[in-house]
Amino acid sequence: MSIDPSIYYVAIPAVLLVGLTKGGMGEALALMGVPLLAMAVPPVQAAAILLPILVVMDCVSLWIWREHNNRTLLKMLLPGALIGIAIGWATSAYVPRDALRLIIGLITVLFVLRYFYNTWRVRHGHVIEPKPHRLIPAAFFGTLSGYGSFVAHAGGAPFQVYGLPLKLPPRDYTGAAVRFFAILNVVKLGPYFALGQLDTTNLTISATLVPLAIVATAFGGFLVKRMKPDVFYPFMYSMALIAGLKLVYDGVLALL
Repeated sequence: MSIDPSIYYVAIPAVLLVGLTKGGMGEALALMGVPLLAMAVPPVQAAAILLPILVVMDCVSLWIWREHNNRTLLKMLLPGALIGIAIGWATSAYVPRDALRLIIGLITVLFVLRYFYNTWRVRHGHVIEPKPHRLIPAAFFGTLSGYGSFVAHAGGAPFQVYGLPLKLPPRDYTGAAVRFFAILNVVKLGPYFALGQLDTTNLTISATLVPLAIVATAFGGFLVKRMKPDVFYPFMYSMALIAGLKLVYDGVLALL
């Protein structure tokens, strides 16, 4: 099957946005990747083209953040996330993805609004302590992250809802997030292959975009590593808000 060169007009900016995200800049930019690419190819094909690129980006991110991690955060969220992927694979033909986008988006927007409300309270003398790890919320948001990642490419928002209130050191939080989504993307390769989406045409397009993906990911990591906590957390919550609003918009538009 021949490849239409015009696909690269949208594929290049899509990969740039996702690459910055994979470097550690939050999920909001990544949510724009598949919709951009879906302007040139069907949405399922767009997701399939991006998946091998994501795996390469994960390798770059793992190297950039190799010295930073939070194992407890991974241990709390990964079991649920793997279950979520399995559920997504088993039910992908039956569950309306647009409804899922809307639900995840609303949860994320409310979560971010609560953060900005708490920030206002801190300025007026209230003390907001970091949240402790909690098994039930970790299982819920981990499963939602894995499920959303598989069926709607929206796994980052639930991860942020659980992880950001812990107020971890920014580099440790980012290192854990990089490892979390690297594992999820490798696991997703099997189901996507079984669905017949990793064919020669899609893999060829993916391969031509890999050099750009590496550069974009490295640049994203360069920027995030230089952010101070008082810049990092407002930035990450702002990215989460953009992601949530984008999910709400997509969900409402499709359902209407």
